[in-house]
Amino acid sequence: MKKLLALVLALCLLCATAAAAAEEFHVGILQLVQHDALDAATKGFMDKLTELLAADGDTVVFDYQNAQGDSATCSVIATGFVNNNYDLIMANATPALQACVSATGDIPLVGTSVTDYATALADPEMDITVGTGINVTGASDGVDGMLYAKMVMELVPGAKAVNVVYCSAEANSVVQYEAFKAAMAEIAPDVAVNNYTFADSNDIQAVVTGAAEGVDAIYIPTDNTAASNMTIVSNILQPAGIPVICGEENMMAAGGLATVSISYTEVGTLAGEQAYKILKGQSEVGATPIAYCSQPVKEYNPEYAEAISFTVPEDYVAYAPAE
Repeated sequence: MKKLLALVLALCLLCATAAAAAEEFHVGILQLVQHDALDAATKGFMDKLTELLAADGDTVVFDYQNAQGDSATCSVIATGFVNNNYDLIMANATPALQACVSATGDIPLVGTSVTDYATALADPEMDITVGTGINVTGASDGVDGMLYAKMVMELVPGAKAVNVVYCSAEANSVVQYEAFKAAMAEIAPDVAVNNYTFADSNDIQAVVTGAAEGVDAIYIPTDNTAASNMTIVSNILQPAGIPVICGEENMMAAGGLATVSISYTEVGTLAGEQAYKILKGQSEVGATPIAYCSQPVKEYNPEYAEAISFTVPEDYVAYAPAE
């Protein structure tokens, strides 16, 4: 009986020790705006972080907040996360990350859907391949601008004018425009490349209508404001028969012809893996290199192609919605 009692007590002690060792982490998620790409990144992040922590017997409580595309709201949410002293903050999109950086220099920040971290952090000399050196790391949705330039010229080889449409308030979009224009100057110097920018969603219809005049193709980078309003964009450009090359798959699916496709779920998953290592003390946030998705693929939207009577090269993969 004494041996049995001792065994029971030992098991109770073991269970109590295991329970005490389990940790509960609190993570704030600031998403700039709701659209399919950012939603996929957030889900990928939450799923991966939850999975990895659960394998250790740990749990995570998420505080998800959406700023509805408003930078001032981003700042309010970020300040709230800091006041709550969360263990880590995930910032989804460049303006969200910038708001979080302004709010704290101590809490680890992990970004997703940020194209260029050096630009977002206002430090062009930053070597993100070895980490930012501050309380920021993350996963990038960036794709080489040359790939988009080559796609435009492959799809519309006789193009004389290509317009780029994006929100002037989004630093990531400005970077992508400049990279695309530089790439076009290298491979097709005779093609005119002009930018048509809008300040917010109220200007999109007028700006896109202007961009459609006398143009052979339009490129829209991974711009969050544009992504949230692709129905408006498509309603103007599709009837005009204009090939639209989009920055990412979900934008293309909502109203574009083709894209150099990456998975935003993968972007979020990569950020979730980074967050796990930071929370568990396996890596320092400032010494964690920015993560990038696996090799992107050329993809097209069959419905848009049919609507504008466009034949896409055979090496493009047809977009199919996930079931």
